[in-house]
Amino acid sequence: MKLWVALCLALLCIELQNGACQAVKRRKERGEIPTRPGGNKRVKVRHPNVIDKKGKGQSLLTQVLDKGRFLRLSQTTTLTPGKDLELRCKGSNIGWSYPAYLDTFNDSRLSIKQSDKYSQLMVTSPSAADTGPYSCWVIVCDGAECQKDYDRIYSSYIYFTDKENLFVPSAIHFEIVFLRPDRPAVVPCRVTEPQAEASLHREVPAEEIAANETLVTYDPTRGFVLKQPSPELQGVFYCKAVSRGVPQISTKYHLLYVEVPSGPPFVSLETSPERVRGGDDVNVSCSVLGEPEMDVDFTWTYPGQDRRPVHIQTSWRLVNRGVGHTTRLSQSIMTVVDMETIDFGKYGCKAKNQHGETTVTTTVNSS
Repeated sequence: MKLWVALCLALLCIELQNGACQAVKRRKERGEIPTRPGGNKRVKVRHPNVIDKKGKGQSLLTQVLDKGRFLRLSQTTTLTPGKDLELRCKGSNIGWSYPAYLDTFNDSRLSIKQSDKYSQLMVTSPSAADTGPYSCWVIVCDGAECQKDYDRIYSSYIYFTDKENLFVPSAIHFEIVFLRPDRPAVVPCRVTEPQAEASLHREVPAEEIAANETLVTYDPTRGFVLKQPSPELQGVFYCKAVSRGVPQISTKYHLLYVEVPSGPPFVSLETSPERVRGGDDVNVSCSVLGEPEMDVDFTWTYPGQDRRPVHIQTSWRLVNRGVGHTTRLSQSIMTVVDMETIDFGKYGCKAKNQHGETTVTTTVNSS
C-alpha cells in the first residue's frame, strides 16, 4: 500500500512540473517578460508607429543636406543661392513641377532621376531666378493609363534670398499684364526675401497703390493681386521692395484693359481684290479678334490643294478697340499667284483656340 501511494505522488510531481514548463513556454511565445522576484518595475512597451497609407499629414518631399542628412520641407523654405539643391520624393513613379525659368533654353542646371524607391531633382548653382514652387506627386497607373494621385502631392515654395536681387529676376524687362473685368489680375513682382516690404506704384501720374486687403492684396509668392480690375488701372507700374533699409525697384509692367468674351474664335474672311481674273494675284485673309494671350491655329482648304503652290503667312498683334480696350488680332493670309482655272472655287479657313473652333468659307469666281 505504501508503495502504491509513493508511486502516485511521483506521477503527480511529474505532471505539475510539465505544466509549469508549458506555461513558461507559452509566455515566451507571446513575448511576455517574466518579472524578477521582488521587482515591481513597470516595463515600457513601445508601440509601432502607425503611418497613413496615403501619406496625409506628412511630406514625402525632402532636401538632402550634407553628410547624408535629410530635411523634410515645410510649406515655405528659405535657402542661400549658389549651393547645389537636391530634393527627393519617395516613390517608384514620381512627377515634378518647378519654376518655369528652369525650362528656359533647356537649362542644363536641372536634372531629374528616378530610382526604385525615390525620385531625385537637382539644381546646380541655384540663383534668385530659381525662386518659386517645387512640387512632387505620386503617379498611379492602371495598365497603360496613368494619372496624378491628388492625395499625395507635396509642395514647398523655396526662396533663394539674394540681397542684390530682392525681386525674382525676369527675362522680360517690360511685361504686359492684362486686366479683365471677370477675374483678378496679378502684377507678378515676386520677392526673394519673404520679409521684404513691397509696394506698388504707378509711373504717370506718380502715385502709390495701397494694398488695402479689399481691392489690392500682396502675396510674396505671387505679387500684387488686383481683385476687381477696371480701365482706371491701365498704365505703366512698378514695384518697390525694401529689406534692411535698402530699396530696390522691379521691372516695369504695362497694364492693359481687355473686354473680349471667352469662346471659340470669331472669324472674318476677305478676298483682295474683290474682282478676280485669270493671271491675277489674290490674297484671302482670315482674321480673328480675341483674347490677348489666346493663340489661334489656322487651317486652310482651297480648290487647287496639293496641286497648286500657295503662300501662307500667319501673324498677330495687339490692337486698341473702343475706348481703352485691348484685343488681339490674329491673321492668316493665303496668297495665290497667277490665278488659273483650277484656282477658282471655294476657300475655307478654320480657326481654332482652346475654347473651340470656327470654320468660314468664301467663293472666288472669275469676273
